[in-house]
Amino acid sequence: MALPAPNDPCWKKLAEGAPARLRTEHLGTQLMTKRVERSKDSTQVKAAEILAFFAKWERILANEIQQLPRL
Repeated sequence: MALPAPNDPCWKKLAEGAPARLRTEHLGTQLMTKRVERSKDSTQVKAAEILAFFAKWERILANEIQQLPRL
């Protein structure tokens, strides 16, 4: 499954708090979402960080990527 486009609203939703709704057993994803939740960066910076993470680990995050359109 392909990642949503960089301008897709799911990235902004994730940056604004939707990581709590993302179901994952991948430890790296869990750590990244906790770090983003605690970050004081802007929503745009958080969204870019989340997108970069998913782009890097796309091959092993198929389950999580399937959830993105439903956030």
